[in-house]
Amino acid sequence: MLATLDHVRLTALAGCEPLLRSFYADLLGMREVTGPHMLAVRGGRWFTGEHGGAQLHLGAESPYHPGTRTHPSLRVTDIDALADRLRTHRAPIVWDGQLPGHRRFFTLDPAGNRLEFLQPTG
Repeated sequence: MLATLDHVRLTALAGCEPLLRSFYADLLGMREVTGPHMLAVRGGRWFTGEHGGAQLHLGAESPYHPGTRTHPSLRVTDIDALADRLRTHRAPIVWDGQLPGHRRFFTLDPAGNRLEFLQPTG
């Protein structure tokens, strides 16, 4: 019955959309997409990977409280280059070697959302 993952929704403080665009589009290279007007008026931003796969929706909330353990996991092709790029922009990088067959790290977006990036090792 389940075909594929369509999107993941995270939250962010209302008004931080420029920071989200800078992080997800400019830094991570995701493409910003426009949501339906009836949803876009609520604030937030939507992003998709370079090939238009699953989307990441960031909804605006006030008051806002980031989750501490929930997170999307994003597969990448050059994990070291991405870690270096994020580190250059002062994003925290926490490597985790507990997933067999993968290299992975965690970081936080400007809204405090936890993100996992992973790359298979063979």
